[in-house]
Order: sequence, then C-alpha cells, then structure tokens
Amino acid sequence: MQINEVNFGRAKVVDGYGPGFFRISGEVIEGPLLLRPDSVTAWGGLDDRAPLLALEGEVDVLFIGMGGEIAPLPASLRNALEDAGIGVEIMASPPACRSYNVLLAEGRRIGAALLPVG
Repeated sequence: MQINEVNFGRAKVVDGYGPGFFRISGEVIEGPLLLRPDSVTAWGGLDDRAPLLALEGEVDVLFIGMGGEIAPLPASLRNALEDAGIGVEIMASPPACRSYNVLLAEGRRIGAALLPVG
C-alpha cells in the first residue's frame, strides 16, 4: 500500500481540537468558529445565523459540529440554510472536523461551523 501525504496548500485545515478550542492551520482559536477553505472567523453559535446564510453560493455543504455529542439542529436554522441552497450535515464536532478535511482534500466547496468540545 502506498500512502500519500495530502498537500492542502494555503487552505485552512483542522489540525486538532480540545476542550474549548480548535487548532486551524497551526493557529489556536478558542470558542465556536466558522471555517471555509480560505478563512476562519469567530462564530456566535447557533443563534448567529447571518454568517452561515452568507455562505450562499460559496459552499455546497456546511458541516455543523455540535460539540462533543451530536444534537439536533433547530428546524428553523436548517430550513433557512436549505432554502439558501446550502446542504447541511449535522454531527459532533470531531467527525465534522475530519469530514471537512477529507472533502477539503478533494477540492470540494465546503464549510464548517464548529462548536467546541467540552
């Protein structure tokens, strides 16, 4: 078996996470964040809809990491995102980070809104 290292170039990749923080391309960021291949910004959590809806036309899929455990997404938020043409995948934050990195390596138009693990 041949193993190839993925080169993400200048894209923002999830290097790790821990209680209350994420490490994105070597930078530690505390609290919830919104991640796109070209940027990372603080995010106000599930009540902060505007930055998520602003992804319309920029991403095909938005992973929403709900922290350490999967939890339901408020139906009104899911409906607003889907009405904007943004596919939504809800999962715990650790698998959301991994899924984001995999699709980033494939060159997909993705984003991730991540709540930190406890």
